[in-house]
Amino acid sequence: QVQLVESGGGLVQAGGSLRLSCATSGNIGSINTMRWYRQAPGRQRELVATIVGGDTTSYVDSVKGRFTISRDNAKNTMDLQMNRLKPEDTAVYYCNAFSLQDFRNYWGQGTQVTVSS
Repeated sequence: QVQLVESGGGLVQAGGSLRLSCATSGNIGSINTMRWYRQAPGRQRELVATIVGGDTTSYVDSVKGRFTISRDNAKNTMDLQMNRLKPEDTAVYYCNAFSLQDFRNYWGQGTQVTVSS
């Protein structure tokens, strides 16, 4: 079992920055791939960023150059640094982890990010 808890969301003006954090607990050693997803009202959940093994990263085109995903194994956290935020980044952001032990996807409860124009 893996538990994920997001934090760091909030309200920010366009052009501003926020840093999301996902605290992990439980069978952390079974996690190889972690992701950030987001879901805006009326839209499907969208993959934003992926980190594999702690250092291999990928991003959806719309956030490349603005968002950075990272993982701190010592602190058991995964972060998403979001810079130059745009109103279209407004969404609930979810932390996701895939466990190699039980081959399950685990999700956090989500954190709201609102970017005002």
